[in-house]
Amino acid sequence: MTSIGLIIPQRAALFGVAPLPELLALAPQAERSGHFDTVWIGDSLTSKARAESLSCLGALAGMTSRVRLAVGCMASFPVRDPALFAYQWASLDEISGGRMLLAVCNGLQKRDGASETEGRHFGGVPDKQRVARLEEYLDLVRELWTGQPVTFHGRFAHYDDIVVSPRPVQQPCPVWISANPPAGPAAERVIRRVATKSDGLLTVRARPGYIADTRTRLDEELHAAGRDPQAFPVSAYHSINIGADREACLDEAQRFFDHYYGEGMFDRDGAASMTAVGSPEQCVEQLREVLDEGVTHLALRLASWDQQGQLDLLVDKVLPALAG
Repeated sequence: MTSIGLIIPQRAALFGVAPLPELLALAPQAERSGHFDTVWIGDSLTSKARAESLSCLGALAGMTSRVRLAVGCMASFPVRDPALFAYQWASLDEISGGRMLLAVCNGLQKRDGASETEGRHFGGVPDKQRVARLEEYLDLVRELWTGQPVTFHGRFAHYDDIVVSPRPVQQPCPVWISANPPAGPAAERVIRRVATKSDGLLTVRARPGYIADTRTRLDEELHAAGRDPQAFPVSAYHSINIGADREACLDEAQRFFDHYYGEGMFDRDGAASMTAVGSPEQCVEQLREVLDEGVTHLALRLASWDQQGQLDLLVDKVLPALAG
């Protein structure tokens, strides 16, 4: 059975879905249900405002005891100081008893120049540097997490004899990359980065068959890198809205995306590709289609203004049937 995660959309507190404490309180309920293996938090700074992710994860570490605590994706990773971030993440791993899962991304938000502006706010990081910084910082934080003195002089970061202590409980501490590879040569670079520099992939079903196609190309790169594709996790970041009227469910999900991402970012087909909608039976059928594309972990976001009601339906009606 594919493992299941619950996404806490803390950004939704800013557009009236629920107060942040109520959203975070969904995590211990998900844990008690026994259906979930992970709880996810989103991340960005000023490019897409929300409660700060590491603060939320610290709260969740105190509210749960079993589920892994994940961030997907860590969009601010390229603009954060890598040594400070390494300290923060190692501390979270210690507080949680070794339950942290990091999924990083470049955090590009081209609409209205959002990520370019964010980069100016935090260290003067232009969009064109984000990918290179992600790659450099990935290598650096892993070295810092060994707990040994590190002297590092890269293109962007410079440290002499710095030691991060405590180390993460997990050795090695897992780092995934979140990406939605485009078509053409750019996709090859993205997939090669995932295959050679990460411990897993978090992606979105941009269209039917998208994850299957991505998985095929990823497996080829994993083989080339001498890695076992069967041991490499691929997670789908997917939304769900459960109700008797499928079209009404999709309507609400699309309104949710308009608030979350900006109006018009997803058309009807795009919203349908990344969302299971309708009755519990219809949602199970749609989720199975996603799983059949080679997904090993399914992270689910409740694209609704009724987070508690949707969680209850997911736990009581959808996930038991999906497992069966």
